Amino acid sequence: MQNDMTEGAITPKLIKFTIPLVLGNLFQLTYNAIDTIIVGRYVGKNALAAVGSSGPIMNMAILFISGMCMGAGILMSSKYGAKKYDELNRQISTTMIGGLIFSIVLSLIMFIIAKPVLVIMNVPDEILYDSSVYLKVVFAGLIFTFIYNFFSQTMRALGDSKTPLYFLIISSVINAVGDLFFVVTLNMGVFGSAISTVLSELISCILCIIYVKYKIPLLHLGKKWLVFEKSIMVTTFRYSITSALQQMCVQLGKVVVQVVINAKGPAFIAAYTAINKIDDFTVTPQQNIAHAMTTFIAQNRGAGEKEREREGFKCGIKIELAYSLILCIVTYLCSDMLMGLFVKSNETEVISLGVSYLKLISVMYFLPGITNGVQGFFRGIGDLKVTLYSTMTNMFFRALSAYIFISLLDMKFNSLALANMTGWIFMLIFELPLLFKCIKTMSHTFLHKSMRD
Repeated sequence: MQNDMTEGAITPKLIKFTIPLVLGNLFQLTYNAIDTIIVGRYVGKNALAAVGSSGPIMNMAILFISGMCMGAGILMSSKYGAKKYDELNRQISTTMIGGLIFSIVLSLIMFIIAKPVLVIMNVPDEILYDSSVYLKVVFAGLIFTFIYNFFSQTMRALGDSKTPLYFLIISSVINAVGDLFFVVTLNMGVFGSAISTVLSELISCILCIIYVKYKIPLLHLGKKWLVFEKSIMVTTFRYSITSALQQMCVQLGKVVVQVVINAKGPAFIAAYTAINKIDDFTVTPQQNIAHAMTTFIAQNRGAGEKEREREGFKCGIKIELAYSLILCIVTYLCSDMLMGLFVKSNETEVISLGVSYLKLISVMYFLPGITNGVQGFFRGIGDLKVTLYSTMTNMFFRALSAYIFISLLDMKFNSLALANMTGWIFMLIFELPLLFKCIKTMSHTFLHKSMRD
C-alpha cells in the first residue's frame, strides 16, 4: 500500500502516517524491554545489569544499520514524490546489495571485538561473561536487522507505515513467548534471552520479504534486484553515513554515560538499564512524529511543493508538543509502576534510584519533542549535516555533564536527568538559528513563485 503525501489535508496525513510508526517502534522496543523485564524479574540484578551494560554497544551497531536505511529512505521518498520510478528502482536495488554486504562485514567485526569492548567499558567482572554472550548472539543476527530495516524504510518511503507494524506485532509476541520458554522454562538465562531476540528479528525479516513479493507491485523488480550502480551507492552512502553517524553518536554518548555508571556498581547499572528502557518507550513516539515529518517533507520537496513543506513542519511541531504534555503527566504519576515492571519488588534501592530520575526527567520531555521535530524538518529537506552536528552537540554536553555530576561532584542518580536537559538545551541553541533562517528562505521563495504565477 502506497500513500502520496503531496496532496490532501496535511494534519490528517501526518497523524495517519505517524500512528503506525509509533506503534511499530514501540513493539520494536518491546523486544529488548521483554528481555529486560524477564531477565530482571526471573534471573536477578546481575543478569539485568549484564543485558544493560551490553545495550549501548548492541544499539550502536543496530542503529548504525537503521541510520543507513533511514538515509536511503529519504532519497527513495524524494524520487517517489517526483514520480521517478526507474530511478527509484535502481536506488532500491543498489541499497539492498550494498547494505547486505555491509551488514555481514559489520556482524563479523562486532562478533570478534565484543568482549574487548566490554572490558574497555569497565564492565564489572561478575557480569562480563553474560554481557559478552548476549552481544555475540545478537551480532550473529545483524543481517536480519538490516533486511527488516531496509524493507520497512522502503515501505515508509512509499507512504506505507502500517505493514511494518503488523510484522512487529507478530514477532514481538513470538519474542515474549520465546523469552518465557528459553529463560524461564529452560533456565538459559541471558543466552536464552538473546536467542529469542534474534529469532524474532528473523521472523520479521521473512514476513517482510513475503509481503513485498505478493503485495507491492512497485517492488517486483525481478532481475533488477541485481542492479548495482556505483554512482547511486556513493550518493546513498553520503546521505546514509550522516544519518548513521547521527544514530551512532547518540549511542556513543550513552556508552560514555554507561562507563560512568559502571563505576558505581550493579545497583546503579540496573537502575540505569531500567530508566533507559523507559526513556526509549517515552521518547520514541516523539522520534516517530519526526520521521513522519521527514517522509512528508521529502515527498513534497521532490514534488516541488514548498508551501506544504513549511506547513507540514508546523503541524508536526504541534503534534510533538501535544504528545509531550501527555508524556510529562503520565511519566510523573506512574514512575513507581514503571520501575516495578523491570525490577523485583525487593530491589528497593534500584527502584528508588529509578523513580527519583523519572520524576525529574518527566518535566523536561517537551525539550526532546522540539528537537526531534526540528531534526525531522532538516532530514526532510536533505540537510543531514545539521541533524548530525546538533546530535553531536547534544551527546557531548550530556556525557560531559553526566561525568561532572556523577564522577566529580558525586551527585545523586537523578542528576542524570539534569545531564539530559543540558544536552537538549545546547542542541536547541545550535538548531534554532539555522531553522529560522531556512524557514525564512523558504517563505521568500514561495512568495516570489506566487508573484511570478
